[in-house]
Amino acid sequence: MRNIREHIMMNISIHPDPAAMGRAAAAEAADAIRAALAAHRRARVVVATGTSQLEVLAALAAADGIEWGLVDLFHLDEYAGLSDRHPASFRRYLRERFVEKLPRQPGSFEWIDAERDPDQECKRLARVVPDGPFDVSLVGIGENAHLAFNDPPAHFDATAPYLVVDLDEACRRQQVGEGWFPSLAAVPTQAISMSVPRILATRTIICSVPDARKAEAVRNSVEGPISPTVPASILQTHADCRMHLDRAAASLLASS
Repeated sequence: MRNIREHIMMNISIHPDPAAMGRAAAAEAADAIRAALAAHRRARVVVATGTSQLEVLAALAAADGIEWGLVDLFHLDEYAGLSDRHPASFRRYLRERFVEKLPRQPGSFEWIDAERDPDQECKRLARVVPDGPFDVSLVGIGENAHLAFNDPPAHFDATAPYLVVDLDEACRRQQVGEGWFPSLAAVPTQAISMSVPRILATRTIICSVPDARKAEAVRNSVEGPISPTVPASILQTHADCRMHLDRAAASLLASS
């Protein structure tokens, strides 16, 4: 993994609202996917969920010129033990909001099966992820600056591609606040998440973050020191991370 002391100037775009943010992020993701297909006749793409991805995935599914049958999709994270029929299931979210909207089925989709034993599922996923880098990863930033479900303090030196992680209270409260669960007690306490080093092993990362409630996390991730206590700060080390923010999420940045 890259030395965490090495900062790289981040590519940050600020948009007037979440819809404009989503369209711009999707356009960059589509360009990167088309470039991978042109170069390799195959593309490996990691897809995320949550409110930050609603507009992104809708616009990406409608993008022209992508041969989805040659695109292999990988699932970023999922709640442990949650049925794919649950309203908060990330598998259900991606199936209904993305896969079923595509003009044709993707070449493959490596779902996280949250209903298996979590440790065994992480081992299974480790056998199927590619040896080389992903071409594109879509990610967001949580209110506690989590990256995927890597809550603080994140494991920046994890060696496994997927981990069983404990969800902290701030993360779980965010899920209630966004309306995915009726109460804190209903939110699972564990998840399966792609690890930070495996996310970084991506040629192009598209990070989309809307909403004022994430402004502090964005500021700490972009302008603060790189630290496991601010998991998304590790994106400062990536050579090609494109960050898309709406004005509310960017409101605390010194440069906004």
